[in-house]
Amino acid sequence: MFSNDSLGSGGASPTGDGTDARTDGTQRAFTEDQLKTVIKSVWNAGGNPSILMVGPFNKQKVSGFTGGSTRFDASEDKTLYASIDVYSSDFGDLEVVPNRFSRDRDAWVLDMDYWSVGFLRDFTMHELSKTGDSEKRQLLVELTLISRNEGASGLVADLTTS
Repeated sequence: MFSNDSLGSGGASPTGDGTDARTDGTQRAFTEDQLKTVIKSVWNAGGNPSILMVGPFNKQKVSGFTGGSTRFDASEDKTLYASIDVYSSDFGDLEVVPNRFSRDRDAWVLDMDYWSVGFLRDFTMHELSKTGDSEKRQLLVELTLISRNEGASGLVADLTTS
């Protein structure tokens, strides 16, 4: 069971024993209150999140969050800044990172100090067949992503994607 998640109606976290997967819930709009709740939960569990990883649709949603601030335009260089690259919360700053490879319906609040890569088999290179002047090689590796403390990160799930 994940301790720092916010799921849509009907959504459920896995038990954590490897026998099941997360159940998707009803999709809902991403709000700043959902994000603040998960950040606080991560911080209370001992994490210091530094990354907010979202898909492209929800990156634009985050850029629309207003927080307690007023936006200013730099009129001298005729530039309108319509993006938020750092979300400053009560518990620290989070770099907002768009990720085109993760599920767009998920917003991850990550403390990168508790994530690492584990190698079962390190990188090796093998020669393959030669075609004309080109040499072909294969790069082979077996690795996995390791979460060293699930409580140090969190998830806002079941977000709308259009």
